[in-house]
Amino acid sequence: MAARSVTLMEPPADRLVHALKYHGWRSLGGPLGRRMAQRAVPPTLDVDACVVVPIPTTTAREAERGYNQAAVLAEAVAGELGRPVVSPLVRTGKSTQVGLHRDERWTNVRGAFAVRGNGVIELGDRAVLLVDDVLTTGATASAVSAVLNEAGASQIWLTTFARAAPFTSGF
Repeated sequence: MAARSVTLMEPPADRLVHALKYHGWRSLGGPLGRRMAQRAVPPTLDVDACVVVPIPTTTAREAERGYNQAAVLAEAVAGELGRPVVSPLVRTGKSTQVGLHRDERWTNVRGAFAVRGNGVIELGDRAVLLVDDVLTTGATASAVSAVLNEAGASQIWLTTFARAAPFTSGF
């Protein structure tokens, strides 16, 4: 899996992500997602043959926020690229990654994702553009990527709005 981000998770990007994620500013998803489509889609991705897949959040977080920030970003990315959004994944793990250190994040997401009933059909043998708000350690993206590979995705690319700096994330 290859990954690209628009910017580092530093001001003002950190404030934008936090507003989208924790303060109900769902409307930020449009401009941030469009920027992701313009600046953080891997150049070797065959955009005409891909599907856009948001990383699912926990049920509790989605209920708390009223939306999944990755899904909001994915809608904007897909709209900009003219591609469909499919949601073949479910989050089976109940805990969040917030506040966990690198090793704890990798342990926390082990087995935390699955492909729902018709997800394999949605994926087929297609390339996937995986969408999330922030790339921190890569644990979540790796766990999701493994599940997507098992479901038959031909290639997986990750795009995020921000990326944690290596010295803060444990890369």
